[in-house]
Amino acid sequence: MTNILIPNTTLDVSSICLGAGEIGSSLNEKDSFELLDLFVELGGNFLDTAHVYGSWVSGLHSPSEKTIGSWMKARRNRDGIVVATKGAHPNLDSMDVPRMSRKEILQDVDESLEHLQTDRIDLYWLHRDDPKLSVEVILETLESQVHAGKIRYYGASNWKTARLREVQEYADKHNIAGFVADQSLWNAAILAGTPYGDPTLGWMDEERYCFHVESGMAMIPYQSQAFGLFQRMENGTMEQMNQGFRGFYKSEETGVRFERMMQVKARTGLTITQIVLGYLTSQPFVTVPIIGCHKPEQVRDSMTALDVQLSPQDLMFIEYGEGMIGSKEKRWNR
Repeated sequence: MTNILIPNTTLDVSSICLGAGEIGSSLNEKDSFELLDLFVELGGNFLDTAHVYGSWVSGLHSPSEKTIGSWMKARRNRDGIVVATKGAHPNLDSMDVPRMSRKEILQDVDESLEHLQTDRIDLYWLHRDDPKLSVEVILETLESQVHAGKIRYYGASNWKTARLREVQEYADKHNIAGFVADQSLWNAAILAGTPYGDPTLGWMDEERYCFHVESGMAMIPYQSQAFGLFQRMENGTMEQMNQGFRGFYKSEETGVRFERMMQVKARTGLTITQIVLGYLTSQPFVTVPIIGCHKPEQVRDSMTALDVQLSPQDLMFIEYGEGMIGSKEKRWNR
């Protein structure tokens, strides 16, 4: 099985990460444990959750973290799991009000440690940014948690590229690691507009792509399979897909990419899932896609892509077609 070392860390992670957005909420504890067990059985060790995951269900508070904590305790496997969780998310009833103060970050870290039943978080994400705060103030808070042994490394989720550059510059100047990874929306489909209509989110564009090529910072993308869009195109179930999710993507342009993927499929013998995930894992910088599975068969299907590598020519063909094979033009998901 292929494992990847996240640059500037000692985190040796499976080349696919399991997203835990449904763990403990839409999936009960029994089904959650079975899904987590299967992921590990198939070679996975990298889990991504968040302090806020599942809290949108009435009466529940951080059920994803709590369920993962119970699972790790029951399986006695904490040392074999790389746990990433996110904090500093706005309150769900006031999304326009940042929660990025030192007090709020420290509170979220401590609560996540308690929920996960662990003494350290391997990779801690800031779930959102507050552009009004200086990166110096934010990094001082995170560094204090590294020195306290509560978190090992930290990264940014849904931060703008300009702010990522600010952090990198500050970290280089002060000889600290800074952000070791970026978690934003990215897949092989072509966005039609701002995802979820939420400008506070982060997504792959030319500026972000160039930043990752230049810096070598790891990308850990969510919505890596575009809600199963390409799988539905292949099996003819597009009409069953949530209309809102379908609306995230330009149908005609994404359809052209799908046809090129099918040509790659016919030539290589890979499945469409392997091509969709391989599109990400084959980029020129470390990319570990997050899979949002909630059924065992989805985990089994996705984990067949653990060792898949597409050639640079395949990537160029998927994005631009035959005429761009061998071009040195920068690739990015437009």
